[in-house]
Amino acid sequence: MAVEVVLRKLGRKPGRAVVGRLLRPPRKGSVVVIEFPDGLHEYVTTPVKRVLKVSGRDVYYIQTANSRYRLEVQSGEAIAAEAAR
Repeated sequence: MAVEVVLRKLGRKPGRAVVGRLLRPPRKGSVVVIEFPDGLHEYVTTPVKRVLKVSGRDVYYIQTANSRYRLEVQSGEAIAAEAAR
């Protein structure tokens, strides 16, 4: 699964956007893993509590144990089927 994504943290301290390749789809109970373009580093969230998808777009809102994120698919296969599980 080669899906290029942009992950943005939402809230009072949003921080920088994370751009990379999605290694694990957002599923309840698991972590979201994004590999940076250098291939040496990864961004890993805390376990996912909730995943919401914007209808008609490849945009997901993810709530984890500690944070809320906006995940936008830039290119690659759709992950809707993976996120629904």
